[in-house]
Amino acid sequence: MKWVKFRVKTITEAEDIIISTLYDIGLEGAQIEDKVPLTALEKEQMFVDILPEGPEDDGIAYLSFFVEKKEDGSLEVQGESVDAETILARVEAELEDLRDFMDIGEGSVTVDETEDIDWINNWKQYFHQFYIDDILVIPSWEDIKSEDTDRMVLHIDPGTAFGTGMHETTQLCIRQLRKYITPETELLDVGTGSGILAILSLMFGAKHAVGTDLDICAIEAVAQNCEANGIAPEQFEMMIGNIITDKEVQDKVGYECYDIVVANILADVLVPLTPVIVNQLKKGGIYITSGIIDDKEQTVVDAVKAAGLTVLEVTYQGEWVSVTAKKE
Repeated sequence: MKWVKFRVKTITEAEDIIISTLYDIGLEGAQIEDKVPLTALEKEQMFVDILPEGPEDDGIAYLSFFVEKKEDGSLEVQGESVDAETILARVEAELEDLRDFMDIGEGSVTVDETEDIDWINNWKQYFHQFYIDDILVIPSWEDIKSEDTDRMVLHIDPGTAFGTGMHETTQLCIRQLRKYITPETELLDVGTGSGILAILSLMFGAKHAVGTDLDICAIEAVAQNCEANGIAPEQFEMMIGNIITDKEVQDKVGYECYDIVVANILADVLVPLTPVIVNQLKKGGIYITSGIIDDKEQTVVDAVKAAGLTVLEVTYQGEWVSVTAKKE
């Protein structure tokens, strides 16, 4: 399919009102480009493949709207066949009306025709098989090479929302899990995402895993990845909710019933999580954390100690840190 993109240059304060206004004339699915720092809630929801801080906010935002181009060259908006010039004129008129009562910045509009866009599959060109030590991580659209047939293989299709295992924080957790997994391990994975850590734990020989996540999409991602790796549904139970603040989730997860709790989350989330999650750990249980940028190491170590846990090991990869502790 061909698409025509209408790209508005504005300011961050005007993003919502412009999106709402243009939605009313039939432009939907806005793509937002800005440098606004993540909110506390957004940081809380970033459980996997965490990125360093972005560039400083300059107040500029770009809003892109895509309209499908039909075979006859026309565009359809709200059931009406129109041309790009007509849509552009409507967009510019709406922006001019907005200027009467608010600042929208430059408010310029550019129009471009895109190449064919396969929204579901285009991202696959960026994810290829790779290795985590002796483990091969491979997506469903690639084949295992003959030289890799004897390796442990993790089949993972992360989709567009969750991590792939390429990030240092995920790899730090995997190495620590491998050290402590036993055939009797009951594992809790907080911030499960695509399920990589829990699935690999089961492949390492763990008995059972429970995962929690804030995003309902994690249920489908985990189910697909479990099926791809031969993990039976009864081996891996997923729960949606905030284990830090929701007593119902805490009760459902259970108390003092996990040999290992793993959390690959931002340091700012690990701090309030740790005194809660210590209640889910068995006595003698292992707490594995990552997602910690190096300058937050001491913050997490202090939180772990304050919760009554004993730090066993601190490991590093690049600028990222993993803290492993034990409940005495």
